[in-house]
Amino acid sequence: MAMQLFPALAPPRPINVYVDFDGTIAPDEPTDQLFERFAGPDWKAIDEAWLAGRMSSWDATARKVSLLRASKEQIRDFLRTMPIDPDFPAFVDLCRRHGVRLTVVSDGLDLVLRTVLGAAGLILPCKANELVWHGDGRWAAAFPYRNSSCSFRLGNCKCAHRQAGTAIEVMVGDGRSDFCIAERCQLVIAKGSLLQRCREQQLPHIAMRSFADANAQFAAWMSGERATPAHSRKPQTAAANLRA
Repeated sequence: MAMQLFPALAPPRPINVYVDFDGTIAPDEPTDQLFERFAGPDWKAIDEAWLAGRMSSWDATARKVSLLRASKEQIRDFLRTMPIDPDFPAFVDLCRRHGVRLTVVSDGLDLVLRTVLGAAGLILPCKANELVWHGDGRWAAAFPYRNSSCSFRLGNCKCAHRQAGTAIEVMVGDGRSDFCIAERCQLVIAKGSLLQRCREQQLPHIAMRSFADANAQFAAWMSGERATPAHSRKPQTAAANLRA
């Protein structure tokens, strides 16, 4: 009796997910809230200059941080009141169940990420600029991931955190600091100005309002991507059945 042969499925490709923090994981923008509370009004003009492209991100962040006047305890107590998207923990769980490597990448400040996520009971790999205590209520910013060749002049070049190899890469974000890495990923889950950018640049994407609607769409996308036969998989399979 002849053996019936079926198309072989490729071993599941690893997936790396990079998630923005301010405006995405934390919709209320905790970093901006921190400056609003402890830096005085001048930080807004600096931020507007960065958004308009008149100033690099690292210069804007350094100037804003230099305006902060608060103790460590004041900042931590304030940040612990900042909520995250209530459906983000379900996204984290979804990634863990599917063996997806998730990294939080932010052009914000490490203390903000760690404190807000920790208050929500989440411990995740985070890559961000550093908030450095200088004593007497004063702070400075450090930029361990700064790349002078970054086309968007970010303090934390998110592209630097991409994992080399054959993994599928997914970016989840909402704004200007996500533009560069989004162009290098096979899928973008986007809202805000990042969603507009994806539409303008025709990047493969899923539109999201929050993680409440992103979770089901991302789960469906993973099922479709990993079930694609090896002989029929194409470089742009990731975008084949997405709805913007």
